[in-house]
This record gives sequence, structure tokens and C-alpha cells, in this order.
Amino acid sequence: MFASFFPDPKYFFPSAVLWTGFSMLVWYFFFRDLGPSVDLGALIGFPYPAPLAAGADDAARSAFENASNLAIDVWLYFYMILMGAIFAAAWYRAQPHPWFRWSVVAAEVALFVIWFKVELDVMINNWFGSFYDLIQQALATPHSVTLDQYFAEMVTFLTIAMIYIMAVVLNFFLIQHFIFRWRTAMNNFYVARWARLRRIEGASQRVQEDTMRFAQTIEDLGESFVDSIMTLIAFLPILWGLSRFVQDIPVIGYIPQALVVIAIAWSIFGTGLLAVAGIRLPGLNFRNQRVEAAYRKELVLGEDDPARAQPMTLAELYENVRRNYFRLYLNYLYFNVARYGYLQASVLVPYIALAPTIVAAGFTLGVMQQILRAFDRVLSSFQYLVNSWSTIIELMSIYKRLRAFEATLKDQPLDTIEREAAGNPVG
Repeated sequence: MFASFFPDPKYFFPSAVLWTGFSMLVWYFFFRDLGPSVDLGALIGFPYPAPLAAGADDAARSAFENASNLAIDVWLYFYMILMGAIFAAAWYRAQPHPWFRWSVVAAEVALFVIWFKVELDVMINNWFGSFYDLIQQALATPHSVTLDQYFAEMVTFLTIAMIYIMAVVLNFFLIQHFIFRWRTAMNNFYVARWARLRRIEGASQRVQEDTMRFAQTIEDLGESFVDSIMTLIAFLPILWGLSRFVQDIPVIGYIPQALVVIAIAWSIFGTGLLAVAGIRLPGLNFRNQRVEAAYRKELVLGEDDPARAQPMTLAELYENVRRNYFRLYLNYLYFNVARYGYLQASVLVPYIALAPTIVAAGFTLGVMQQILRAFDRVLSSFQYLVNSWSTIIELMSIYKRLRAFEATLKDQPLDTIEREAAGNPVG
């Protein structure tokens, strides 16, 4: 599943995690401060601003801060490209792989774009703060805000949004090709060993369909996981800073960094809730693939052999399909009650936490919007397992099916559920 596409997965993935952690440490403790000295952003029109003159007004300080933040972001992009190139070059030299350009280089490009999207989301969050403060000012004092100021904020948002859309579209196009290349690598790997694999129940479906579903599901989960981590890195400090506005929580009272604590506690509760509610779903999804494969196989054999696919046999096989689907529907019933009930309750959590502060007029409308968006981003990141649970369940069933190929090629015994499939196809 992995060795066909990635170079030595046993070491590649841990090395990628370690290199990412090392790169972050080097950035925060060394490279970040080198930016003004090197100033590579000047090459593309984003230099570090000149130092502020003594006695600069608020507008000048604000412009200086914005230019400095943009220059730091550009310097970070250069740094990420450099560290990614070093990692790729080291692996290419250590273990060349026929799919290296896609499994390593294309993956690095996708990760870079994900981080870029998170940065744009941070910009939008900051825009919400200034825009809603402008609205509050306009509603409180008539004609204190001009139409030019109002539409200038709109133009700022549209500029960020257009860049965001371009990044999303281009990344989606790249990911589609990435998934198909991974599927092709697995397909070629299993087809070359078809003589040993063909005896496994539903082998043709596993090669033709499960390889594509596995690559796509892993990519979806991987991208959302990386996005969650990067969102936490970007928004957790923002929420931490905004927590200073919240001094009182209903029932509980004062909690230091209350918004961060509530986001973590609520996400842990939701993850545990859905883990309990969905504990039986992976096995049922696997059995669903099994009974579907048995029914489909009998129909295919009946196309060439009139002795196969008789009505009684098909009726029995279809009864297996029906029985498993109904068990699956029943389990998803209470799983979805828990899932959607929890997600709907999550909408109210920040408003409940902010209730005393709102009543006491402890912040402006713009700050409130920033808090709500930052809280939502942090909570969604901590809720990775909650939001991905259905996909994880599907992946586990696909993995079990492809795992039979791996076990066969390594002369290992099949999993219990596979031996159950061979001896008791009813399930």
C-alpha cells in the first residue's frame, strides 16, 4: 500500500515528522531573526520596512506592523521551500524511487499550499476584526465612516478571497493527480503479483476499486490532519491572546485562557463520545464489502456459466447483503444522533462561554467576530477525529481488505475476519 509509492515508508514517514519538528525549532530559534539581514523578500517586492521614525503616529505604526508581518511571511515561505528541498534531495540520494516526483515533491508542494491557505485564513480573521469594528463605528455614529472606507474593506476581502480560491483550485488539481499516481503505483505492484493474489476473495475488486479508495481516503485524512495541525499553529496563539477579554465563564467563573481550555475540553468530550458510538462500524463496513463482493462475483460468473447465478443462490447472497446493510443502518442511526447532536451543540459553546462578557460589553463587535472565528478554527482542529470519524471508519475497512494482499505476499496468516469470510460467507 505504501512501499509501492513512497521510498522506504518505515523510515520515510518518521523522518518527515522529525524533519518538520527540527525545521520548526530552527525557524523560531534562529532563522526567523535572520530575515531582516537576508531580506530575500526584496527580490519579489516585499522587503522589510525601514525602521520607524521617532514619534510616528498610529497610522505609520500600523503600516509598519503590516509590512513587517508580510515580510516575515515571505521569509518563512523561502525557508519552507529551502527545508523541503533539503529533505527531498536527501531522500532522493539515499533511496531513489520511480514515483519520487509525486510521492515526495508533489506532497511537499501540497503541504506548502495548505500552509499558505491557513495564512490567508488568518488574514481573513484579522479582516473580520477591522471590518466589524468599522460597522460598529458606523452604526453608533452616523456618517463617521465614509463609503470609500467601507468599500476599501470590501476590496481587501475580495483580494484575499481571490488568492485563496486560486490556491484551493490549483491544489485540488494537484491532489487529484497525486491520488491517481498512488493508485497506479499500487495497481502496478499488485498486478505484477497477481498469480499469488488472485485466490483471495474479491481480489479483482480490491485491485480495481479499493486501491483508488485507499489512496483517496488516506489523502483526504492526511490533508485534513495537516490542515488541522497548521490551523492550530496559526490560530491557537490568536485565541490565546483573545482570551484576555474573557474574565468570567457561566457557572465556572474565572479560568486562565478560558477559550483555549474550553475548546480542548469540548473536543475531548466529542472524540470520546463518537469513539464509543462508532466502535462497531469498521467491522460492519468490512463485512459489507465482503457480502457485496460475493454477490457481485456470482453475477459475473453467471454471465459465462448458465449453472451459476441461479435464483436461489442469488436470493441467499442478496439476503446477506440486506442483513448487513440493515445492521449498518442501525449502528449509524445512534452514531449520527451522537455526532450531529454534538456538532450542533458546538455552535452554541462559544456564545455560552462569552455570555457574561457580551452582557458586560467587554469587547467590540470586531473583537467578538475574531474570537468566534478563531474559536471555531481551533475547535475544528481539535475535533479532527470527530469530523473525520466516518472517513476513518471507511479507511479501516479498506485497509483490512488490502491488508490481506500484504499478508499473502509476506506469507503471513490472514486476519480473523478474512478467515471468517472464507469459512462463513454469510457474516
